[in-house]
Amino acid sequence: MELLQNGPKDGPVYLFAHGAGADMNSEFMTQVAEKLGEKGVRVVRFNFPYMIKRAEDGKRRPPDRAPKLLAAYEEVIQHLGCPVVIGGKSMGGRMSSMLLADNALRPEEDRLAILGSACLGFPFHAPGKEPKDRLDHLEALTQPLLIVQGSRDTMGTKEEIIDYINEKRISSSIQMAWLEDGNHDLKPRKVSGFSHQEHIESAIEQVAEFVFKLQR
Repeated sequence: MELLQNGPKDGPVYLFAHGAGADMNSEFMTQVAEKLGEKGVRVVRFNFPYMIKRAEDGKRRPPDRAPKLLAAYEEVIQHLGCPVVIGGKSMGGRMSSMLLADNALRPEEDRLAILGSACLGFPFHAPGKEPKDRLDHLEALTQPLLIVQGSRDTMGTKEEIIDYINEKRISSSIQMAWLEDGNHDLKPRKVSGFSHQEHIESAIEQVAEFVFKLQR
């Protein structure tokens, strides 16, 4: 499995997984990884199996099912062999939160060295759809989880997520960092007074602070 790394080799490790439609080399993934690397975080990127196949034959295919995605994530963690903060963009973030929750339920001797998870643009539900089972693993989560979310994200607006917390459908311990008027890619409209770059920089600051706090 090919891994891309940014930042100092002795920095705290953030394992950063891609979303459903773009691989580890996308502009967003690259910019976040490089900027976090400049802040002293060792960022590791990888492609899920379906993206590896796409790179080989050029054919677009849907994401693998969750068990295969989680197995690939776990393989990278075991390969690194050190404590890590996991996370990702959209689907990659959701997989990281599922692995975080699952890991906490394992016998202590079988647990992976996961310190927490930091997600960018979390897909709480498909656009215009109900969450179905996407919230189940978040209901009783107590492990450190940061979600940086645009307030008008069609996969989970600020109002929707506040309702989920109030209804106890997701844990109140989840650390939410809101980007005003941001969409699923954290991009705000011009009328908001914010720029996309400002929101990406803010997200990077939040993730870096979270990673360093957990690695102290």
